[in-house]
Amino acid sequence: MKRYVDSRFGQLHVVEAGAGRPALLLHQTPRSWDEYRDVIPLLAGRCRAVAMDTVGFGASARVADPFSIELFADGVVDVLTALDLEDVLLVGHHTGGVVALEVAARRDPRVTGLVLSGVPYVDARRRARVAQAPPIDHVVLTQDGSHVARLWSRRQAFYPADRLDLLDRLTRDALGVLDRVEEGHQAVNRYRMEDRIGLVGVPTLVVCGAEDDYSLPDVPRLVAGLTGAPATRTAELPGTGVPSVDHRPDLFAAAVLAELGADPTVTGP
Repeated sequence: MKRYVDSRFGQLHVVEAGAGRPALLLHQTPRSWDEYRDVIPLLAGRCRAVAMDTVGFGASARVADPFSIELFADGVVDVLTALDLEDVLLVGHHTGGVVALEVAARRDPRVTGLVLSGVPYVDARRRARVAQAPPIDHVVLTQDGSHVARLWSRRQAFYPADRLDLLDRLTRDALGVLDRVEEGHQAVNRYRMEDRIGLVGVPTLVVCGAEDDYSLPDVPRLVAGLTGAPATRTAELPGTGVPSVDHRPDLFAAAVLAELGADPTVTGP
């Protein structure tokens, strides 16, 4: 079911299916809920799967404010309230994982578990390094439309050669926010994760694609930083990388179901 809920920013778009303990799914930049399109049916038989469009992305409200992890987290909190969610497993991939970490660090009692997928460890050293790096998705709008090909080529190396459909889905989402497509990445790189990660106080799964060279090296640092979490586990998803959510929804859903305490071998209604 697709619908809109009210928030301090305007209406936010959510998609949900199933019943039971809720799992709130947060996407990477510059995606939308569509990143979880193939995961939701695999979760819906064992939980209430809810995917939202982050503030400023997908079909959710646009804002004039600069993007920040804190602003994105405010939108998540508003969705928790609007949907009256309790005992929530908060699941975030890449940017969505950083947002999920910030929500958990606020010690909202409605959040009782956390899944961090493909999350980089953001500290002063990384902020300095990324500040000198070229943009990930930014392209200049061109009259002949060649910016679409440049956007495609920037991301092509992250996607399997036989899954152009996944790259097409990302490109469609990115074109919808082209004027601010890089700001989600910039928000991640401004975030002071080193000041916040120790405040997470719920059981946490740190999961990453085995071919995610961007985030996999940071898994030990994330685990080491989760000093307040009562239990921390790790899982590595074989044969996939940055697009692990939509590339291997079966593996991703199984990891989430295991964290929910459901039978991970049962992945359908």
